[in-house]
Amino acid sequence: MRKKIVAGNWKLNKTYEEALSLVSEIENMVKDEVNGDVTVIVSPPFPYLQSVGKLVQGNSKMHLAAQNVSEHDSGAYTGEVSAAMLKSVGVEYVIIGHSERRLYHHEDAQTLYKKLKAAIANGMKPIFCCGEPLEERDAERHFEYVGKQLHDSLSYLSNEEFDQVVVAYEPIWAIGTGRTASSQQAQEMHEYIREQLSRMFDAAAAHNTSILYGGSCNPGNAQELFSQADVDGGLIGGASLKSRDFTDIIKSF
Repeated sequence: MRKKIVAGNWKLNKTYEEALSLVSEIENMVKDEVNGDVTVIVSPPFPYLQSVGKLVQGNSKMHLAAQNVSEHDSGAYTGEVSAAMLKSVGVEYVIIGHSERRLYHHEDAQTLYKKLKAAIANGMKPIFCCGEPLEERDAERHFEYVGKQLHDSLSYLSNEEFDQVVVAYEPIWAIGTGRTASSQQAQEMHEYIREQLSRMFDAAAAHNTSILYGGSCNPGNAQELFSQADVDGGLIGGASLKSRDFTDIIKSF
């Protein structure tokens, strides 16, 4: 059985005090209200990782993720944070290849592959993001585009390495554009991703991989999205900054 996962990506939000307050609220709500077998991940900004991790470590459902990782192990790379550093403060998951990192920081497939390798080598589970922009969707090249993203960064991993990976699909065309992706469109792409993974690795590996949906998931649409056969949870942005909304999404399975 593949894991059901709801991961909150806080991005560039919250002060230190606000972050501790938010995670305390989420932790208490999860403890009191969430009965199902769901893996809950919170991904605060770098400066808060250790403190947030200490607040969730007593809750078996909750886990800590970083929003990025360097491809380098150490050295003269000002401002970078290595996988070993993240591991040393209790990080279990790391988001790699988010659309914003690809767009604003020009992270290419080879860089993402190196980051995947670094995270896995240090005992962390990557949440690998993929997804197409509006022009690719409108040109009906969305499957080809996402397939290339998967192949160019994941296919060089061994089966054992890939077993540690979670995949997140972001329909970039449906985020902040006024257009929405239907649950059927989400399922269609998730099914395609699983088919591609089975070709790169094997059917068992593909079947056991959790594929998360990262396209403006909220308490109103989470249940329908999570009911799709190949949607195993969500990578949540804005709604993860509100404890009530985030908890209601977690309870949508």
